[in-house]
Amino acid sequence: MCIGPKAPKMAPPPPPPPVMSDAAMQGAYSGEKRRQRAMAGRGSTILTGGSGIMGAAPTGKTVLGG
Repeated sequence: MCIGPKAPKMAPPPPPPPVMSDAAMQGAYSGEKRRQRAMAGRGSTILTGGSGIMGAAPTGKTVLGG
């Protein structure tokens, strides 16, 4: 025998999301993608070739903290 409070009633399910036409969704998606690309700027581009940096690596001694 279980004696205790009753379980609360479940909330009704949320309403379905609004439906947009495919053309409207594509337009919004391409516009957002274009804005994100514009915000990325030059820093997000690859500045080296496929074979990497061909110069010599800096191997000299460094002094930490000074």
